[in-house]
This record gives sequence, C-alpha cells and structure tokens, in this order.
Amino acid sequence: MKDSNTYIFLYASAMVIVVAAVLSTVATLLKPYQDLNIEMAKKLDILRSVEKAERVAEVDDRNAYIDGEYERYIVDSYVINHLGEVQEGIDAFEVNVREENRKPVDQRNLPIFVARDDDGSENFIIPVYGRGLWGPVFGYIAFEDDYNTIFGVIFDHEGETPGLGAEISTPAFENQFKGKKIFDDAGEFVSIDVIKPGTVPLNEHRVDGISGGTITGNGVDAMLEDTLGSYVAYFRKQKNVNHE
Repeated sequence: MKDSNTYIFLYASAMVIVVAAVLSTVATLLKPYQDLNIEMAKKLDILRSVEKAERVAEVDDRNAYIDGEYERYIVDSYVINHLGEVQEGIDAFEVNVREENRKPVDQRNLPIFVARDDDGSENFIIPVYGRGLWGPVFGYIAFEDDYNTIFGVIFDHEGETPGLGAEISTPAFENQFKGKKIFDDAGEFVSIDVIKPGTVPLNEHRVDGISGGTITGNGVDAMLEDTLGSYVAYFRKQKNVNHE
C-alpha cells in the first residue's frame, strides 16, 4: 500500500510539472501575439477618437491598415507631468495608464498624442482611466487646438452590464461629448458632468448619463474630473502660448 501511495504521489507530481511546463511554453509562444493585439487595439482607439480608421472592419489586413492610419495621422506624442512640463526620455505609447492612475497626481506620467488631419488641423488626444460599477472604465479624449473643446471620445470597459453601464461605449453616449468644453467662460476648469437624464438642463459642460447605469456614469464623471484635472496646468500653458 505504501509503495502504491508513493507511485501515485510521484505520478501526480510529474504530471503537475509537465502541465506547468506546457502552459509556460504556450504562454511564452503566445505573448508576442497578445502584445501585438494590445498594441493594435490601443492604436485603433487613439485613431477612433479623431474619427480615423473608419474602414477597419472592411480591410483584409487589419493590422497593416491600423499601422498605416496611425503613421499617417498621429504625428507626435510626448509625456508631461502635473505641472505641464514635458518629460524627456519617456515613450508616451508605452506609458501604462492603469499603473499611473494608482499614483498621486504629482507623480504621474501623462501621455499626449497629436493627430494632424489632411487639412492641417490638429487634435490633442489623452487617455483616461477610472472605475465603473464592476471594473475599470477607460478611453481616449481628443481636444481641438483650443485645449478646451472636445473633438471626440472613445470609451470602453472591462465588465459593465450589457444594456446598462456598458452603453458608455456606444455612439449614442460618446457623441454627446463632441463640442463640450472643460473650462467655463471665466477660464476655470469644470470638467464634463455626467448627469442623471432629465434632472437638470444640459449645457456645454454636461452630458446625459445612462438610464439604469448611474454608478457607471458616476465612474465616468469621476474619471473625467480626475484625469482631465491632471492636464489642466498644461492646457492653460498652451492656451496662453496660443493667445500671445
């Protein structure tokens, strides 16, 4: 009986080692493909915030198309700190916004991507990250060259409820942000409020939330207040430079 138990133990241990080795090998082999998928998804979201890569669902080589659009329209990127100072030696594309969001504001690396359209007009794109009801909410916001008016947004989530909080990633919700402003007429930062539908009149600083998705809407509201607030010093500097 003792020999039988020893055999079972050794056999089980060997199987665990073999399975672990196989899983490790598979994970190693798949990682380059996973990294490429993450890169393409990120590039696509940046492009979508400025209404580019619109033919992505039609093309045969999706990755080549996204790369081509990105090279064509995203002409610059850099990282700033909360004081609006450019940080040298940091690749904006490689900044992990989720990790930066966990830091105090004065320790964050804040990426900015510059898009230039065929007519020469430029937009400035920043990533946003926060918490919804069931998990992270995130996306990109593109500003016009006044560093105040929103040109477009793309939002996404990891686990919000379909038909409720998950509606933040639909055009019906996202399109509300076009033309909204994050500074008031006195130049004070007011962000964009996501309000319960029908509670107060809409204006250039408010959008309707989602019926039944109040907590997710509150998460988006807090995400905008926190993330956009981190860029205020830089936006004000750029507005002053443009007005000189």
